[in-house]
Amino acid sequence: MLVTTSEMFKQAEMGGYAVPSANFLDYRMASAFVKKAESLNMPLILSFAQVHTSVLPLEDAAAIGLHLARNATVPVALHLDHGEDEQTIEKAIMLGFTSVMIDASTCEFNENIAITKRVVDLAHSHGVVVEAELGHVGSGESLEAQEESDSIYTDPKQADLFCKKTGIDSLAISIGTAHGHYKGVPKINFERLEEVKKETRTPLVLHGGSSSGDENLHRCAMNGICKINIFTDFITAAHSVIYEEKFDDMMVLNQAVSETYQETLGHCFGVFATKKWEISNETNV
Repeated sequence: MLVTTSEMFKQAEMGGYAVPSANFLDYRMASAFVKKAESLNMPLILSFAQVHTSVLPLEDAAAIGLHLARNATVPVALHLDHGEDEQTIEKAIMLGFTSVMIDASTCEFNENIAITKRVVDLAHSHGVVVEAELGHVGSGESLEAQEESDSIYTDPKQADLFCKKTGIDSLAISIGTAHGHYKGVPKINFERLEEVKKETRTPLVLHGGSSSGDENLHRCAMNGICKINIFTDFITAAHSVIYEEKFDDMMVLNQAVSETYQETLGHCFGVFATKKWEISNETNV
C-alpha cells in the first residue's frame, strides 16, 4: 500500500525503532526491497535521490515506485531523497511521490528556513510530507577523523526553531555520519542526538547509514532516530557478489544481485530493530 511516512514515524517513535530508507536505481533493485519487506511484514521507504536522475529519469522512478508501493502488502512510502531545487521537488509531488526532501543544508540558516517553508507549503497542499536537513551530512571517500569531513553538526537550539518556523514533518540531523564510503567506522555523537531529541518533537532521521557500524545504527534507532538512509551498502554488496562469483550467465547474475539486495535490507531491518507493521487507521494514498 502506498502511504506517507507520517504513520510509520509515529509507530517507530512509540516502538523505539527505525525504518530503512532504501535508495533504488532501477526496477530490479526497488522490487527486491519491496519483496523483502513483504516477506517480513515490515514498513519500507523507497527512496530515489535527485542526483540519480542522470541514471534513471524522475518520471521512471515515480512509475516504478508507485507501481510497487500500490501493489505491496505492506506500507511503502515513495520518497524523493535530497531534493536540490524547488522545481524538481514540485515535479516529484505532481508525479505522485508521497514524501519529499528539500536539502538546503549548505545555505545560511534563515535562507534554509525560507526555502524549506516554501516547499512545505506546496507539499502539504497536496498531502505530501516534507523532510529537511539542518547541519550538514558530508560526503565522499570519507571519514572520521572529523577534520577530514565537511559535515557540520546540527545545533539543538536551531533545530527547535527550524522545525517550528518551517512546519516540516521530519528533520535530518548531522551527528557524525557521512554519505559514501568510510575510512573505518564513524564516531557518532550520541550526546548531540540526545540534545536535539530533547529540543524538538519532530521525528528525526539519519543520512549516511551505510558502513556506519551495526552497533552505532542500532543505538541510533533505539534512541530517537526513526528513519535511516541506506544506499552504498547495497551497491557494495552487489559488487562483491558479482566479482566473487564471476558469473557467466546474466540471468543467474541478476538473481544473485537481487538476493544480495534482499539480504542486505534484511540485515538492516534487524539492526534497526524494525517491528512488524501494526494495522492502523491510515488509508492508502
